[in-house]
Amino acid sequence: MTDFLIAKWKIWYKSLDVNHDGKISFEDVEESRNKFTDLHNLVGEKSSGVKVDMEDWWNTYIFPTKGAEISEEEFLKMLGDQYKADKAAFNAKMSDCFNKIFDVIDTNKDRSIDLDEFIYAFKAFGHENEDIVKKAFSLFNPTKNTVPLRTVVDSWIAFVTADEAGKDDIIKKAFES
Repeated sequence: MTDFLIAKWKIWYKSLDVNHDGKISFEDVEESRNKFTDLHNLVGEKSSGVKVDMEDWWNTYIFPTKGAEISEEEFLKMLGDQYKADKAAFNAKMSDCFNKIFDVIDTNKDRSIDLDEFIYAFKAFGHENEDIVKKAFSLFNPTKNTVPLRTVVDSWIAFVTADEAGKDDIIKKAFES
């Protein structure tokens, strides 16, 4: 595990602190899933299904125990312990993590993401500056204003697992915009 990877995990932690209060808690879950369903105008069964799936994702991949608040230090230790214990298992878990959340985010199931969907996803996670989000989207080199969902998922997986500086890292560049 490198300082480079830890620095990226810190960025990830901050990106999950939806309400920007310095900790990740169930309040962040509530805010992200409510914003997401509101922005997508999801109602009824579709809304409740997305909310359940998002809560399951947070409880499976972010919180050490269901709904438990987690500090940055605890988050970094949790990821570091998993990484040190079995790098291949860690990489598989992170692959599953991002495949699952982007499956939830892909509400129309077209396996691509357009600029509006990208903006909604970032807003749902507390990133309101549309100019920066648009710049981040452009880093994926969209074709006809669309990026394959697989490209975005693979970029996030690389962001949280690649421990070598020097490799092209779209997500890191996006957050540094």
